[in-house]
Amino acid sequence: MMDLQSLDTSVFQPNGFGAAQDGPPETLRGPLPQAVASPLLFVGSPGDCPDLASLADVRLAKTISAASAADYIRKTATLDIVLLAAADAVESETLADICAAAEMQGCNLVFETELPALDRIVAVVPIALNAQFLVDADPTDRLIALAAARRSRHGVLHDIARDDAMERIDRLQEEVARISRLLGDLAGQRGGLPGTPTGFATRAEDLTDYAGQVRAPTRDFAAMPRSFIPEERTLDRQRAKAVRRMLRQRRMREQYFPADLFADPAWDMLLDLYAARLERQPVSVSSLCIAAAVPATTALRWIKTMTDAGLFLREDDPHDGRRIFIALAEGASDALARYFEALEE
Repeated sequence: MMDLQSLDTSVFQPNGFGAAQDGPPETLRGPLPQAVASPLLFVGSPGDCPDLASLADVRLAKTISAASAADYIRKTATLDIVLLAAADAVESETLADICAAAEMQGCNLVFETELPALDRIVAVVPIALNAQFLVDADPTDRLIALAAARRSRHGVLHDIARDDAMERIDRLQEEVARISRLLGDLAGQRGGLPGTPTGFATRAEDLTDYAGQVRAPTRDFAAMPRSFIPEERTLDRQRAKAVRRMLRQRRMREQYFPADLFADPAWDMLLDLYAARLERQPVSVSSLCIAAAVPATTALRWIKTMTDAGLFLREDDPHDGRRIFIALAEGASDALARYFEALEE
C-alpha cells in the first residue's frame, strides 16, 4: 500500500500553483516545471533566436520561417507567444495571415522591425490583437516584451527576483498614472478619465463656459471676402504655433543636459497630437514615435498605454490602407485646450 505521507504535496498544477492549499504560496519551492512555461514560436532565422535562459517561464517551442508560420500556428493550440524577427522583411499578406492565425489561437504577438516599416506593420495588425512592437530593440526591450506577453496570457504571478526590466515597467505605469491624474485635474469637475469620450461634452456641445464666445454662423461666414479666415481658425493656428514653440523649447534642453534627464514621452506626444489637431494634420505612428524623443520601442509602449487609457485613438488613413493615424480623443483634447487657456490667463 502506498504511504500517503511520502507524497510530495508541492507538485505544481497546470495553473502554476501548488496542489497543497494549506500553506501560503511561499512554501512552494523549486523552479517552475517546463510544462507550465509559455511556449514561444520564433519566426525567423535560427541564428537570430533570442537566449531564453533568463526567462524561466518561457520556452522555445519551434523556429520556423514566415511562410510556414501561419499554418503551424493554426495546427498548434498550445502556443502562447509568437515572436517575428525582421518583420519588416515579411510581405503584408503573410503578416496578415500570421495575425489571423494568432488571433484564432489566442496567441500574443511580438514584432521586431525597423522604423521605416513601422507604419505598414501596425496597419496590418488588428487592434483587437495583443501585439507589441520592438524597433531596433536591445536585449532588455526584448525581455520586457516577452515577459509582458507571458503575464498577459496567463495572469499568474510568481515570486521572482526583481530586475531592471521589472523596475522599468513599474516606472512606466507610475508615469501613466501621473499623466492621467494631471489630465483629470485639468478637466475640472467633469470627473473620470479625461481621455474617455463618454460623459464629456466637447467645446461645441458645452456652451455654458463660453457664453461670450458664441457667435451666429451667419456673422462668421455669410458674405465674407474669399481671403477671410474665421476667428476660430485663426485662434487654432496661433495656439498651434505656441504648442510647437513649447516642443522646440523642450528639445533645446537636450543641447545642454542629458536627454533622458527630462524624458517625458507621454507629454511630448500629447503636445504633438494637439498641435496636429489644431493644424488639421494627421499623425502617423512613426511620426509620433519621433515626436516622443525616446527610443521607438519605448514610444510604442506609451502609444499602446495611452490608447488603452482612452487618450489616443487609432484612425485609418482613407487614402492608404497600409497606414493608420493616431489622434487625440475628445476628452484629452478638451483637457489640453483648458490647460492652454489657463496658461494664457
